[in-house]
Amino acid sequence: MQAAPTRDGPRVNEEIRVPQVRLIDDQGEMIGIMSTRDAMMRAFSVGLDLLEISPNAEPPVVKILDYGKFKYEQQKKKNEARKKQKVIEIKEVKVRPNIDENDYQVKMRAMKTFIDEGDKVKVTLRFRGREMAHQDLGVKVLERIRGDMDELAKVEQMPRLENRQMVMVLSPR
Repeated sequence: MQAAPTRDGPRVNEEIRVPQVRLIDDQGEMIGIMSTRDAMMRAFSVGLDLLEISPNAEPPVVKILDYGKFKYEQQKKKNEARKKQKVIEIKEVKVRPNIDENDYQVKMRAMKTFIDEGDKVKVTLRFRGREMAHQDLGVKVLERIRGDMDELAKVEQMPRLENRQMVMVLSPR
């Protein structure tokens, strides 16, 4: 059994070094098993390339086609796939334990926008000075955020204390 191609992409023309191949012509019809040299002659007679489609088959399957066009189509497919993929970012929203109602509503609107865009939201509640003694106020704020965001987002990481701040991560449902 012949080893798979070592370089990236399929083998073309003279790179195909097996005695026999199964040939598919440029119209997509199965011709059958023949020597590699005969298959290459057929490809060159119509002005196209011989491309190894399935190197691990016995014998390997080759097809007559335009290699430049094939590479172009592959690149186009790759670019299209990359366009469709969404990168999930983590947006951070900082709040305080004694946050004002208006500020709270502004932060909530921002969080809802981030969640609607498909991003995760990291809510950071920072304690300053003596606020560390009243961590229960911080927990209440985070619980309120969790309650208000319940229909849009789920809690991916429960609130936890890191040094002087509490962190909670929300992700879209």
